[in-house]
Amino acid sequence: MKKKLTFIVLTTALTMAALTACGGNNGDSNGNASSQSGNSGKGSGEVKKLRFATWDTGDALKIEQDIAKKFEADHPGTQVQVEAYADGFDQKLAAGFGATNPPDVMYMWDFPTYHRSLEPLNSYADSDKDLNKDDFYSGLFNYATIDNNLYGIPAGFTTRVVYYNKKMFDDAGVPYPKDGWTWDDFQSIAAKLSDKSKKQYGFGVRAENDTYDLQGFVWSNGGSYISDDGTKIDGFMNSKETAGAVQLFGDMLKNNSAVLTGGKGQQSGEDIFKGGKIAMWESGIWPLESFKQAGIDVGTVEMPAFPGKPVKGVVAESALSIAKDSKQKELAWEFIKYYVSSEAIKMRVADLPVRVSVVNELKKDQDPLYKPYYTMLERSDNTPAFLLNDKWNEVNRQLSAAVEAVVHGSNAQDALNQAVKDSERYLK
Repeated sequence: MKKKLTFIVLTTALTMAALTACGGNNGDSNGNASSQSGNSGKGSGEVKKLRFATWDTGDALKIEQDIAKKFEADHPGTQVQVEAYADGFDQKLAAGFGATNPPDVMYMWDFPTYHRSLEPLNSYADSDKDLNKDDFYSGLFNYATIDNNLYGIPAGFTTRVVYYNKKMFDDAGVPYPKDGWTWDDFQSIAAKLSDKSKKQYGFGVRAENDTYDLQGFVWSNGGSYISDDGTKIDGFMNSKETAGAVQLFGDMLKNNSAVLTGGKGQQSGEDIFKGGKIAMWESGIWPLESFKQAGIDVGTVEMPAFPGKPVKGVVAESALSIAKDSKQKELAWEFIKYYVSSEAIKMRVADLPVRVSVVNELKKDQDPLYKPYYTMLERSDNTPAFLLNDKWNEVNRQLSAAVEAVVHGSNAQDALNQAVKDSERYLK
């Protein structure tokens, strides 16, 4: 899964490059492979090459190459070329679309930018019983849908939870947080676990918060960045509910129950958490293994609630898509089906399983460490702002600046009012 569906905000130039690649077929689907899984097309007959682009590296990439080899073994005469774009994923993908020479299959999350260059998958998903669409957590399909067209099949996801260091809680004699807690509970616990003289704090606040991730907090307080129809931000992005959710972190920094992390010259929140200097950290699944490897006795808990309001979550999702210009669409679909099969899902140990049957078999939703992710998934039914308006990248620049200003001491209501004023021209 790509870290930070937060992940990346494309430049205008790259966005335009991707969106111009809407038509035409390339005469050759070959590309420069960063990684190749091998050729199983032995013997007579033409070898069919399928290009698969991924943002993963390291162990995750090795697993994807193993999946490709298994697919080749089941499809003689097929060669899956795994192309590892890593941090250059968006740039290389946009360039491929712009040259009408994209990979056949690719990881995808930024559907508003790329959907015009992708093959709609409604007919594939609805008619192919082998996919067993009903076995997926249904809400995940919402994140890959634009204008009622499905452009990606969910492959992995994470929701966001609160990590806590059990030893720090034990040393302070503070009970562990439990599902159903509130933001009042959270702030009280953070204060008890903070000691500025020891450079120890109850919580870490990111110097550069990703506004995508913050939506869960905003929704939980009854706010939103944008209207449901994607046309208005005034009264939404600067509502008292949105401002209140953002101000909470600024206030915790001011009263020293939280510390700023990840800024210039500062350690990341994950590293400070592993160093035993912050007791709680909020994130997705990504840092869990590193916490365990660092010897932290770590727990996870669902996000707190604002008084009298239901907890809401946001999903970071990775999906698989097919290029509209691909000449191997049927083969590409067969590869996607295998990639999201129970067998392949179990191989991809860094991803949270997207199939209910796999979760039940592995009892992931009963494991105390993993259960909160699935609890939060049930509460992640709001639509993220970037799916509601195709100019969101422009608006988000002002919003991001406002959020950053708040964690450095500005008043949230004032900062968000200014962000709305500076952004409304993009919605006209």
